[in-house]
Formats: sequence, structure tokens, C-alpha cells
Amino acid sequence: MGDYKKNSLSLTGAVALGTGVMIGAGIFALLGQVAELSGVLFPLAFLVGAVISGFSAYAYIKLSNAYPSAGGIAMYLKMAYGPGTFTAAGSLLMAFSMVIGESLVARTFGAYTLQLFDVEENSIWIPILGVLLLVIAFLINISGNKVIGRTSLMMAVIKIGGLVIFAIAGLWAAGFSFGEALPSSISGDYATYSYIGALAFTILAYKGFTTITNSGGEIVNPTKTWDVPL
Repeated sequence: MGDYKKNSLSLTGAVALGTGVMIGAGIFALLGQVAELSGVLFPLAFLVGAVISGFSAYAYIKLSNAYPSAGGIAMYLKMAYGPGTFTAAGSLLMAFSMVIGESLVARTFGAYTLQLFDVEENSIWIPILGVLLLVIAFLINISGNKVIGRTSLMMAVIKIGGLVIFAIAGLWAAGFSFGEALPSSISGDYATYSYIGALAFTILAYKGFTTITNSGGEIVNPTKTWDVPL
């Protein structure tokens, strides 16, 4: 690729990029679905999902440390299993999961934005705004890693700052009391597959860590940056 540049993405930019993806998918798009599927156990679902994703993220980090590459998970599958059906299938599954995650965030953006106006729930403007968001993201991505890093950092600060403000406002409105929010017992109205579905959504919400495999060869001093001790 002619636009590929080594040492063009800082550690701060990479962290901001992954954090932004997790907040966008996990909090803005999937929080309601996880809560609907798991009820009062939805914090536990996110915690278990974080542990599972943590193992995958650690493995990705060690791979990026040993073999810095911008080829993504497809490169590591090819190194492990060679060019074949398994590698192609695994790479396509990863690509499809990214498409699904981006679609969720884009459509949620359109739905949330239109809540500010008197627009019908099934308005055509929801997919239009979603596509517009994807176009803007595409333009940022082709602008280079410096623009990506700065934009990701700015958006991460805005998202985290906004969440902190809303959290404090919510606690203030509730009188800083957690008593009514904590359940006295766990409801048995949810089937096992419902909890499994909630867990699957939480793992999808943490997909920001997959950016590790796509930035390994472009990040500044990748061998040192990804050198995470045991």
C-alpha cells in the first residue's frame, strides 16, 4: 500500500482509537440490549465479557509484539495455518463481525440523533444518518494515522467526559443512593440462552481491542509499545 507508513500512530492514538470503539459499541449501542437479555445481571455480563476479551487482547498484544503488522488477524491466521480455507473463513468472520459492529453503532447514532427532533421511529433518516456517519469515518481513515489519532483522542475525551457528567447528574438526581438500584434477589425469568446472548453482546462491545492487530506495524516502536509483561 502506498499510504502505509511505519511509526505513524502513537500509543495514545491507538489507545484512544480502541477506547472510542468500545464506548461507541458497548455503551451507546449495546448496553440496552445486554440489559434486556440479562436483567439485573447485566453488570456481571459486562464483567465476564471483559475477562474473556482480556485474554484475547493479551494474545493479540503478544502477537503484535513478536510480529508487528498492519495486516490484522488475517496475517496471524495465515502465519499459523497457511493460506487455506480455515484462514480465509476466520478472516471473513472477523471482517463480518466488524461490519456488524459498525452497523450497530451507525444505526444507533441515527436513532439517538433523531430523538432530538419530532421524527417517526422508523424514519428513513435513521439509515441515512448512519450511512453519513460511515462516510465521515471513511474520510477520516483515509486521511492518515495522524488525523485518525487526533480525532480518536478528541472523541474519546468527549465521550468519557460526557459519560462522567451524565453519571454524576444521575447520581445527583437519585440522591447518591444505590439502595433502590441494587436488587434483593435475582429474577429467574431469563433463560440460559438469554444470558449467553448477553455475554456474546458484551464481547462484541469490547471489539475495540482488535485494533491492536491492525496497528501493529504502524505504531511507534511497536516491539517496545506492545511489550506487556506476564
